[in-house]
Amino acid sequence: MKIDLHIHTSTGSDGKFTIEKVFNEAEKRQIDFLSVTDHDAIEHQGQAITLAKSHGIKYITGVELNVTFPYQGKAVSLDFLAYGYDPENSALRAKLRLIKEHREKRARQIMANLNAEFRKESRPLFTDADLKKMQEGVDGILSRPHIADYLTKKGVVRGRQEAFDKYLVKCDVPKYPLSLEEAAALVRKAGGVIVLAHPNDPNGTSLITITKDLKQQTEIIREYMLKYIDGIECWHSRNDAATTQHYVEFSKNHHLLMTGGSDCHQNPAIMGTVDVPDWVAGQFVD
Repeated sequence: MKIDLHIHTSTGSDGKFTIEKVFNEAEKRQIDFLSVTDHDAIEHQGQAITLAKSHGIKYITGVELNVTFPYQGKAVSLDFLAYGYDPENSALRAKLRLIKEHREKRARQIMANLNAEFRKESRPLFTDADLKKMQEGVDGILSRPHIADYLTKKGVVRGRQEAFDKYLVKCDVPKYPLSLEEAAALVRKAGGVIVLAHPNDPNGTSLITITKDLKQQTEIIREYMLKYIDGIECWHSRNDAATTQHYVEFSKNHHLLMTGGSDCHQNPAIMGTVDVPDWVAGQFVD
């Protein structure tokens, strides 16, 4: 059985494929159980359910929520995956609308910050026309990777990594301050479960920003998160074997759900490439 419970689309957030293309590709790759987990966006989950049925793929509703986690006086950005919630839940939808509005304001502020840097370098400033061009290629919500791609296209930088290193880290604006307690309450009241995503992801939106030590990471989870989470993403495209083994053992010891996925943004298309055990599906599918 091929399982991928962490896939992004251009319809909802920062993937490269539309939701239709994701399901076409999933069928080609013979993925049996799937979840679309776009960032803070669930409006397209009904479409995903319909597409899954037409492609003969088992499906569970998904979303990736960014949470501001306070730790020792520092605000740490962490991602959490929600599964199995009712996509029509009014409280969840209302909160995600607020987050979307904040994202749009954030994008404009990042643009203003970029222009401040461009002035220092005597570069041409971005205008509303540039913002419109950025949004033209985005079906979902404009985010920093989209801005990075536009900076590359304009020849300001040579690629995404340089865009972040040179501009987007410095010009960042805080995300919507969603707490873990609030996120857990919203998801659970909508009938879903909440899962800590990629806890040791070297890309940074993870506990690795606090510590690289796996035992220290799980001690933080044990002390501060256990009452708010239902599971941990134990299999991920950027996991090494030690990370997966450590989190599987921790999850078993604390009776937590265990999930896995590629975190595919289709650049490259890696959906279905993470070896997630068949029994993971049994936690959700009868």
